Amino acid sequence: MASWVLKLLPRNGRSLATSAMKQGSEDYHRHLEAYGYFLPIQTRWQDNDQYCHVNNVVYYSYYDTIINHYLIRYCGLKTSLLASSLVGFMASNQCNFHSPISFPLIPVAALAVEKVGRSSVHYRLALFRPKSAPAQPVVEHQDLTDGFFSGHPKLAQFDTLACATGSAVHVFVSPATSRPVGLPDDFWKSLLRLKNPIAV
Repeated sequence: MASWVLKLLPRNGRSLATSAMKQGSEDYHRHLEAYGYFLPIQTRWQDNDQYCHVNNVVYYSYYDTIINHYLIRYCGLKTSLLASSLVGFMASNQCNFHSPISFPLIPVAALAVEKVGRSSVHYRLALFRPKSAPAQPVVEHQDLTDGFFSGHPKLAQFDTLACATGSAVHVFVSPATSRPVGLPDDFWKSLLRLKNPIAV
């Protein structure tokens, strides 16, 4: 809904329209097609808590894993402070839980890019359970090395509705000064590959 339309609505109407837009966006972000890059995640025994499901804080490590996997594999991020001209500082992150998972499930993490600034990146994230089946998804070494992109046939092994969704913001800085630094062109273009084409 355009912002000028919201301004024409009475205050309570604006609030309801904004809530509806936010709800529509959240519903969309639970769907598999909202994401461009995927990485299988092997849950670990230690991820489970006393309630026999993956503890809430562990989801953040899954999100951190897919973000950094993509940055290293496809954007050329160097992980050595001696070799890197930029490092990513996490400015914010957030997770919404929709349904639990537990070890030994192998869910797939999902990544989209909502916005790329001069020195910052806004990510959208999700986690999708494997479909209910006698066997776990077939995960090969290549899947863990490269991940896979939207449209890959292996995505058919996973639910189309996320069990968790989230967001994160990276600010890239110079390792020498900790001041924001502009993203290199190739880095920027690789991030734009995951730019969400549908705005809600």
